[in-house]
This record gives sequence, structure tokens and C-alpha cells, in this order.
Amino acid sequence: MEPQPLTLLDEPQPLYRRVKAMILRSIESGDWAENGRVPSENELVKSLGISRMTIHRALRELTEAGVLVRVQGVGTFVAGAKPEAPLMEIRSIADDVRARGHAHSATVVLLQPEEAAAETAARLEVPEGTAIAHSVLIHHEDRVPILLEDRLVRLDAAPHYLAQDFTRITPHDYLMQAAPMPDGEHVVEAVLAEPWEREHLKIGRHEPCLLVHRRTWAAGRLVSVARLLFPGSRYRIGGRFTSRASAG
Repeated sequence: MEPQPLTLLDEPQPLYRRVKAMILRSIESGDWAENGRVPSENELVKSLGISRMTIHRALRELTEAGVLVRVQGVGTFVAGAKPEAPLMEIRSIADDVRARGHAHSATVVLLQPEEAAAETAARLEVPEGTAIAHSVLIHHEDRVPILLEDRLVRLDAAPHYLAQDFTRITPHDYLMQAAPMPDGEHVVEAVLAEPWEREHLKIGRHEPCLLVHRRTWAAGRLVSVARLLFPGSRYRIGGRFTSRASAG
């Protein structure tokens, strides 16, 4: 079905609110599909014949409300149901994305050996100067960046880590093969991303993010520490638990 022409209701309300109402009607009718790209500001200015300032305010307020998702340098999209990362489990981001029926892809920003400086050595529980692996990946869901993964790995636990093609296998999946990890720890905090992180995640400077600090062990030995940074407007983190008193 072809999308219907965009029209503004002739109602006694500010013009930017009429633009918002028009966009909501287009989404509710299915003309603008979930996760689909919406017309650009230039396209809306041209088709509606109103000022860029008015269009910008309407799009900004709908983005702040979670109706739209703006990806810097890519465009604006109709928001789908916000995906959820498991808090209580150690799972593969690729499996989660595919389970939702979407396409996962990854971009490798950094993959290199390093000598552990004092702070890094303490985090990985190795002597200072130990050879370790450092990787930074951006994970995408349907080409939209949803996670920046900054990971340090002990090479004595995963000696072939640096030889992997992490556009084909995730670090999590490789580590589960090399050193199955039954034990893990998650610490979550709300943060603002650093400039280089914002650039890779294509988010604005005031976009709140969820940062998961993950540590994983195999056979009682620490294997990996990772910073998992999720844009708050694109992801949420949840978990389910049962109290011991009611279990059984």
C-alpha cells in the first residue's frame, strides 16, 4: 500500500503540534512502518510548506517521547518496541537480536594486543606488563548501532582471541567456546557517553546511556572484563528473580 499524502489537520492549535499529530496518524495507520525511516526535515519542509524550525521541534519532541529514534548521520526512524538486554544472564547480543527477527552486524573499531598497565592489570587480576587483548566493537540491529562493547581479555585464558573475525562471531560466542564461563558479574550505571563513543553510536551529547560493567570467570579464573554501553533510547535492561523464601 502506498503511503498517503501528508496533510495537516486544520485545528486551532500550534503548527508544530499539528505536525506531531500528522506524524502520529501516519504511524498509527501503518503508512510509516515500525523501524522504518521517516522523511527528513528537508523533505517535510518541502512537502508541507512550513518552516524548518517547526518541523525540527515536532521531530525533537517525538524523539524525546520515544516515538521516533534519530541516528546521527543516518536519519530518523519510527521506534519499535525497545529491546531488552538480560541483566541476570550472560547472553550473546547477536542471539538476542536474531531472536527478535532482526539482523545483527558488528563493526570492529579496535582489536590489538596490549601490555597491561597498572589499572588494567588490577582489573584483569594479572601482573603489570602481562600481554592481554583489547577489542572495541559496535553492534548493530538492522544497521542501527545499539551497543558499544569495550573488552579486555586474558590471553592465557583465550590465546587465539586476536585471530578471530568478530564480524562473523561475537567475542561472547568465541569466549564461550574457548573458556566456557559459568560465572559472571554485572554492575549497571547511568552515564553520558564520551565524544568518541557518541560518534560510533551516532547519538547526541545529552543522550543518556546504560553502562554494564561485566566480569566473567571460567574454572575460578577471571577471563574477561567488558564495558557494554547501550544508548538509553534504544535499549533497556531487565531481569527476573525469585526470592529464596518463596522458591520451591
